[in-house]
Amino acid sequence: MTSCALVFTGMALANSCPAEMKAIDAKLATKPALAAADQEKVMTLRADGERLHKAGDHGASMKALGEAKKILGL
Repeated sequence: MTSCALVFTGMALANSCPAEMKAIDAKLATKPALAAADQEKVMTLRADGERLHKAGDHGASMKALGEAKKILGL
């Protein structure tokens, strides 16, 4: 039962990463007023999130993307 829950959680996270990246990209497209350091951090976190997603580390991907969203106020 526990292993099934982990599999479904992993699948849910895997499917959520692209949606999170899309939300970040949409916000960035509006040219939000961010300090240069925050802009750079968001871009780095966004890239890290995508890299981690592609590597199959969806938990770490969601963490990085969540940090980027927090900076963006999402």
